[in-house]
Parts: sequence; structure tokens; C-alpha cells
Amino acid sequence: MKTKDELIDDLLTLAFAEDVGDGDHTTLSTIPADERGIQRLIVKEEGILAGVEIARKVFEKFDPELKMTVYISDGAHVKPGDIAFEVEGSVRSLLQTERVMLNIMQRMSGIATQTAKYQQRLEGLKTKVLDTRKTTPGMRMLEKEAVRIGGGCNHRIGLFDMILIKDNHVDFAGGIRQAVEAARKYCAEKGKELKIELEVRNEDEIRQALEAGVDRIMLDNFTPERTREAVKLINGQTEIESSGGITLDTLRDYGECGVDFISVGALTHSVKGLDMSFKAVK
Repeated sequence: MKTKDELIDDLLTLAFAEDVGDGDHTTLSTIPADERGIQRLIVKEEGILAGVEIARKVFEKFDPELKMTVYISDGAHVKPGDIAFEVEGSVRSLLQTERVMLNIMQRMSGIATQTAKYQQRLEGLKTKVLDTRKTTPGMRMLEKEAVRIGGGCNHRIGLFDMILIKDNHVDFAGGIRQAVEAARKYCAEKGKELKIELEVRNEDEIRQALEAGVDRIMLDNFTPERTREAVKLINGQTEIESSGGITLDTLRDYGECGVDFISVGALTHSVKGLDMSFKAVK
């Protein structure tokens, strides 16, 4: 299985392949090969900055001789006019890396900003906001990193690092007990130490989950009132996650019920990028 760094490198390879192709003919035809210059990343909207270290990878991959000077690090609160970093070197390289870097920085910063808003809504509570697998194909590692930078927590990265038994799994397996027992047997046979989370739809399934001894129970599409009753029933015996249609407006209602986590697909699947630009220093 590929490492996080290898997946990011693959993403950058694809990003340059689809953007630069066989060359940025505008830049190659108008800019002399020996021209050197400086460009700076200017923030144009208030939010949380994310992607600075990935931007460094962008520049290093395309042209190792580009020199990056960072003024504002990942996770910082930024405002219009802030200068996050400057990059010095070949003007041709600066112009050909600009869009790939901006696409990543704007999306990651938008996700971090969104996450910070959600987590701030839970201020004073033990509840943490979680991301989901509702990510842009190929960009999952970056988007989940942005959630972390914004103050949220990562759920499982993919299908490989946690067992999440959902309603369809339960129905096909013949029941909660059968599904959990099969998952435990599988982990033992494969030598894997994976947490087991179970999605439940009602109180009866909560009781079955507790009897099965799962590591976390996901309350799927419960109202705040039903969530409060479920938290009482579980009574600290396992971790609790709320999921399903929870918005920024309803988030705190669920957090005040006493759940440990709230998963929100909107952190990554419907985010506006943070506005910024990469301008030449004259």
C-alpha cells in the first residue's frame, strides 16, 4: 500500500500532467529561459490558511531550485492583504507552478476555514467534528489534512484503516452479532488491529451493539431528542458518533447531547475555496 507522501506525489504528477502537458507555451514563448523573479502568495479573504507545506512540495517537485520563504504557517488565521510566502527563482517555473499550487492552497484553506467554523460551534463541549470519505477523488490526503489543520479530527482515511459496519453490512451478514463476530474473526486471521464501529438505527440495535462490545456506535439520522436518550442508554460504555444530515445550525444541539464525535460530509464535499492570488513582485 502506498504511503501518504507517495499518494501526494502521484497527485502532483497528475496535476502537472493535466495542466502543463507538453509545456506552458504562453510562458515558454514570452519569457526568456534565464529570467528570474519573485512571486508572493497574497491572501484576499479571511480564514484559516492550509496547504503551505504542500505548496512547498509543488515547487520542489517542479523545480528544486525554487526558493520558498514562508511568513505564515498552516493553521494561522489570515485576513485580506496577508502575505503567506514568497518564492524566488526561474520565472518560467513560477508561472508553470502557479495554478497547481493555488488550486491546492485555495481548496485546503477553504476546508480548514469551514472546519474551524464547525469546531468553534462546539466550543466548551467534549465533542469533536469528524470528516468523512466524501472527498474529491485523488485529493483525500490533502483534504483530510486540511480538516486537521482547521481543528477537526480525521475519521478513517479509507476502507482499510477501520471497520465500519453499516446497515447494509448488517443486513447482508444476517444481523449485528453475526457481522461483529465475522469482523473480529477476520481481523484475527489477518493479524490486523482495527477498531470496530457499528451504525445503528434504533434502541434495539444499540443494545445489540453494546452486547457485541464494539468500539464505537454511530447514531445514524437520529434527532437530538433520540440522541439524548441513546447517550443515556449507552452510558459511557463506548464511544458515540452522530451522523446524517447535521448542519452548522444543528451541530451544537447534537454536541450538547454528550456525543464524542459528529461526522460532517460538508467539511469536504461542498466547500468554497479561500480567495488568494500569486503575484509577481516588481
